[in-house]
Amino acid sequence: MSAYLIDPDGVTAPVLLAAEQDAATLRVCDLSRDGGLALLRRGPRGRREAVVTRTADRATTCVVPVADGDPWIGGFSPRADTLWLRSDAYREFAVLLTAGLDPDGQPHGWSVAAARDDSDLELLHRAHDGSTVVLAWNVRGVSEVEVLDTGAAGTSGPATGPPRPVPLPHEVVTRVVGAGPRLLLALSGSQRRPGVWWLPEGVTLRRTAWSSRDEDAVPPGRPAVRPVHVSLTARDGLPLNGWYYRAPGRSPGEPAPCVVHLHGGPEEQERPVLNPLYHEILGRGLDVFAPDVRGSSGYGRSFVDADLADGRFAAIEDVADCVAHAVLAGPADPSRLAVMGRSYGGYLTFASLVWHPELFRTGVAVCGMSDFATFFAGTEPWIAQSAAHKYGHPERDRELLRTLSPMSRVDALRAPVLAVHGEHDTNVPPGESEQFVRAARERGLSAELLTLRDEGHDFLRADNRRLFRRAAADWLQRHLTG
Repeated sequence: MSAYLIDPDGVTAPVLLAAEQDAATLRVCDLSRDGGLALLRRGPRGRREAVVTRTADRATTCVVPVADGDPWIGGFSPRADTLWLRSDAYREFAVLLTAGLDPDGQPHGWSVAAARDDSDLELLHRAHDGSTVVLAWNVRGVSEVEVLDTGAAGTSGPATGPPRPVPLPHEVVTRVVGAGPRLLLALSGSQRRPGVWWLPEGVTLRRTAWSSRDEDAVPPGRPAVRPVHVSLTARDGLPLNGWYYRAPGRSPGEPAPCVVHLHGGPEEQERPVLNPLYHEILGRGLDVFAPDVRGSSGYGRSFVDADLADGRFAAIEDVADCVAHAVLAGPADPSRLAVMGRSYGGYLTFASLVWHPELFRTGVAVCGMSDFATFFAGTEPWIAQSAAHKYGHPERDRELLRTLSPMSRVDALRAPVLAVHGEHDTNVPPGESEQFVRAARERGLSAELLTLRDEGHDFLRADNRRLFRRAAADWLQRHLTG
């Protein structure tokens, strides 16, 4: 993989900035105003690095570990004498790091400009004139935004004065970008679809004219559900979190059929945003519990790494602990439970059905791995590189991966299963779903495979997304209420 500087007018030839053999990712994040320094991000998930490179001779002047998540990990001050990075190097949570740069791009005087004890800095945007930095913190899935003054326009230096909080009309900020002298924030929340707001002078957000009003953001007659934050403790004492969505129209204490939905990644995180799939399921009278099992982001580096290698067994047990909490502390009906997930969540769905067959009446696995041996043999090389760090090496950890594979325990399967897969998925090949469905049918169980045509790992066509949501909700409703 290579990164180039391109002249949009085509007057000068492209300039090679970096070349990485077998690179998982390589991205140019910033270029100093004089064109002398470039900031790149490289490396697989869990091992990202920021690299400062001189464009004249491609010499590397600085390499710093940085956080996963948003790829725009920092930038230079207007005079290129200061570097700002969103980094979790040698610490639990991502912070705002800053360092001075000499004329050759060598860093000196690293310091922490902004940090929180129990929250990740997940978005960072520096104003074009260098006078302010916008920080978005992830507080157990909810965003908190601050504006930090960093000096007069055109100067560099440490932060001046305390950060100014920005009140948000919705729960989650997904992007911060510059738009001339103003900033644009992309917001999402449990009560509306994503929209865009201006952040003008001061700290009061204004909705843009091209974003729908809150009251028009969901179809009439099907109100969005605001989830309740849930905290629980796993059997080994590890704190877990999640969001519980109660189907409209049910009394508070009434036991309800419940779908436990497991996100992908594994490093993704459940956020309180309007999810069309959840909206469809809730409209069928089914509750949704969306937990963050170990391995999820947003709770510190140790939590992300807690499922590495044989820690995967504990992640599978987390699913059972979340079910127990939903039943004992909440309104979930223990006799009407389903498990569902996509990508890594699809793997956890297959695994939960064979590790804990007594818990679930059915399962829906979307683009999930069922056998690590066939997954590593068929996936893209760059994905295999990242996956080996997370799950285990396909050669050195062959026995561990065999034991962790749902196909190795498929004889324990008792529940009907629906598998969904994109026809052209090269991240998790369709054979992962096909072999699990085939094994279930050979054992006399009800199993179906929905293959979405012209789709890959992410479902991009609107008609296919609707088909998937309705097919999954139909299956869950039939098996949990029929």
